[in-house]
Amino acid sequence: MSIPSTSSRRIFTAFRTPPRLGGVEIITVDSPKAGILRRRAKPVGRVTTEVQRLVGAMIAAMEDASGLGLAAPQVGVSKRLFVAKVEEQLHVVVDPTIVKREGEQRATEACLSIPGIVGEVPRAARVVLKGKNRRGRGITVDAEGLLARVIQHEVDHLDGILFLDRVIDRTTIHEVTDDDEVTPAE
Repeated sequence: MSIPSTSSRRIFTAFRTPPRLGGVEIITVDSPKAGILRRRAKPVGRVTTEVQRLVGAMIAAMEDASGLGLAAPQVGVSKRLFVAKVEEQLHVVVDPTIVKREGEQRATEACLSIPGIVGEVPRAARVVLKGKNRRGRGITVDAEGLLARVIQHEVDHLDGILFLDRVIDRTTIHEVTDDDEVTPAE
């Protein structure tokens, strides 16, 4: 996920073709491989060395692309796993399940798989997420604000849902360039 933070944030949108970042290719909606973005990902199950290598590649790709989150289907892997980095805190979640949602917030979102497009999306203001960490140990994440938004965006990817599917007011969808500054929606 690429999203403006509470202060103005430049959104990475310079690429129009799938880049190879961190050793993995970020799949975009105009890619021949885009079908994976619309399918429900399969559970990971046991966290193996192969899964840990994938996590490392995804973290590198997310950071190289200036993203806040990246789900495995976005790199062509149909597994329920995502990485996110919000306020310098790295989160790796395997087989995530959102078990609680509270409140509502609306803000502008973008996505590494839909370069150059932003839109206002309503999301829960607080979520509780259960899953496993990169070592396969059970975790619970209680998140609010931006982290809650990123988690919901990435879990949507695992269910084959894109942020544009969640936009209620279609007039908030617009193109941006890498030079545009985007502020969050109120």
